[in-house]
Amino acid sequence: MTLDPSDPRDPRLGRRDFLQVSAAGALLCTIGGERVVVGRRGDAAKADAAAARVARPRAAGPTEQQTFATPEPQPGGRKVEYWIQATTTRWTIVPSRRDDWHDVAVPGNSTFRATVYQLMTDGFAAPLGPPAIPGPTLHAEVGDTIVVHLRNALTDLKQAITIHPHGVKYNPEYDGVYIGRYTRAGGFVAPGEEFTYTWECVPESVGAWPYHDHGPNHTLNTMRGMFGALIVRPKGEDVPAVEHVLFMHQLQPPVTGLKRAYQCFNGRAYAGNTPIITARVGQEVALYAIGMDNNFHDFHIHGHRWRDASGAFVDTPGVGPNETAAVRFVEDNPGRWLYHCHVFSHQDAGMAGWYLVE
Repeated sequence: MTLDPSDPRDPRLGRRDFLQVSAAGALLCTIGGERVVVGRRGDAAKADAAAARVARPRAAGPTEQQTFATPEPQPGGRKVEYWIQATTTRWTIVPSRRDDWHDVAVPGNSTFRATVYQLMTDGFAAPLGPPAIPGPTLHAEVGDTIVVHLRNALTDLKQAITIHPHGVKYNPEYDGVYIGRYTRAGGFVAPGEEFTYTWECVPESVGAWPYHDHGPNHTLNTMRGMFGALIVRPKGEDVPAVEHVLFMHQLQPPVTGLKRAYQCFNGRAYAGNTPIITARVGQEVALYAIGMDNNFHDFHIHGHRWRDASGAFVDTPGVGPNETAAVRFVEDNPGRWLYHCHVFSHQDAGMAGWYLVE
C-alpha cells in the first residue's frame, strides 16, 4: 500500500484529496503499478478488477535464477501438513444484532463478502469446517516443518493470491509475496491453481505469529479477512488448557461496502458476537492478541494481570500492525470479565468480548 500525502505532483491524488479520502477511511492501493483509491461503495470491485488484470510475472535477474532445496524436518521433527483453500464467503459481523455488554440493539446490515482461508481435508477432498475469519490456526514445534498446500478458489474475483508467514524460516521460493517481475512461483497462485509452501520452525520461531495474503491485491484481501495464525512451541511443551488467538482489526466501509465501520475481534463486533472465552480456576491460560489492520490497539482483561517478556506485570499491552501480545497466566479469579481494546473509540465500536471464569 502506498500512502503519499506530501506529494502534490500526482494529478490523481493531491494533498487535499488525500486528506479527504483518509478522513473517510479510504485506502490507496498500488496493484500491478496501477493506483486504486478505495473510498466508496464499488471501489473495492475496481481494485479486484485491477488485480485480476495483473499478468503472471516472468522472474528476471540473477537472484531469480537461484534454486533452493525444500527443507526437511530436523532430527526428531515432523512434517506438519495443512490443506488450505482461499475462497469468498458471506460473513456477518454482528450475528446477534445486539451488544450484550450494554444490552442494546446494533442496527443495520453487517453482512459482506469476505475473502478467507478455509481448512480442508487431505488433498482438498472436503472442508474441515466452514469458511471463517480468521483462517485456521497452524500448530507446530521447533524442529518441524510446516507444509501448507494452498489452492486458490477465488474464481469469482479471478485474481492471484498467496500465503505469507511471519516468524518461521523460509527461502525465497516459499516467501509467498508478489514482487512484480521478481516474483517466484509461490508469490502468484492464480485462480484454480495450487502451490505448496514449506516453512521451518527454528528456535527463534517460538510464539504466535500471523500469516496473510501477500499477492497483487494483498491489502484489500487481508483487510476483508484473508489472514490466520501459526503457533510454534518448544519441542515437547504442553498445550495450555485454554488457548485462543484474538485478531484485533477493523472492517471499514471501503472494504465491506457497509454503511459503517466495525472494530472486531476475529471478524465479529460487540460482546456476545466476539469470541466468548471460558476457563476454570487453576487452569493455565494463553491468549495471543494480534494486530491485523493499520491501527494500534491495547489489549486489556478486567481483573487480571500477567508478566510481559521483561518480567514486569502488565494488564494493557500495546499491539501494532502484525504484532503479537502474548498473555499467559494461571487463572485465580472467577467471575464474568470483559476483555477489550482500551482505545476507547475501538472499544465502543465493537472491539470487546466476554471472558468467563468458573
